[in-house]
Amino acid sequence: MAAAAASPATDHNSAMSSRNPEVLWAQRSDKVYLTVALPDAKDISVKCEPKGLFSFSARGKQGENFELNLQLFAPILPEKCKTNVGLRNTICSIQKEEKGWWKRLLKSEEKPAPYIKVDWNKWVDEDDEESTLDEFSDEDDTVADDEDAESNDDEGMLYLPDLEKARGK
Repeated sequence: MAAAAASPATDHNSAMSSRNPEVLWAQRSDKVYLTVALPDAKDISVKCEPKGLFSFSARGKQGENFELNLQLFAPILPEKCKTNVGLRNTICSIQKEEKGWWKRLLKSEEKPAPYIKVDWNKWVDEDDEESTLDEFSDEDDTVADDEDAESNDDEGMLYLPDLEKARGK
C-alpha cells in the first residue's frame, strides 16, 4: 500500500496506481470551493499546504484507491481550510492567501484534466459576488444533493396531473 501512496496520481502504468475522482470547483474573491464527487468514500484524507498544494486521498466503496494532487493557482491559508464529508461527496472550502479572482484553478496554464470541472451550481461571476456572499457557508454539505433533488422534482411534476385525475379530483 505504501507503494501506491508514493506513486503520483498521473502514473497510469502502475497496477497499484490510484484513480482520480471527479472534482467540481467554484470560487469567490476570498475562497475556492472544491467538491470531490466520490460516494461512500472511506479513509478520507485532505491536506492543504501554504504554497497552494491540495491533496486528497480516499478509498472507494469497492476498495479502489483514489488520489488527487492539485497545484492551485496561488497560495492558500491551510489553517482556514474547511472540509465537509458527506455521503456522496467531500466539499472543501479553501481560503485564498490574498483576496482576488483567480484566472483559473490550477497554476499550470495547460488545459485541466477531464476530471476537473466547473461547479456551475456554486459559480458566481465577479460582478454578482456581493449579492451571494456567504450563500454557501451553511449549505456546503448539501450542494450535490440539491442537484439531484431538482431533477427528481421536475420529473415528479410531469406525473402530478395524472395522479389527480386518477383520484377523481
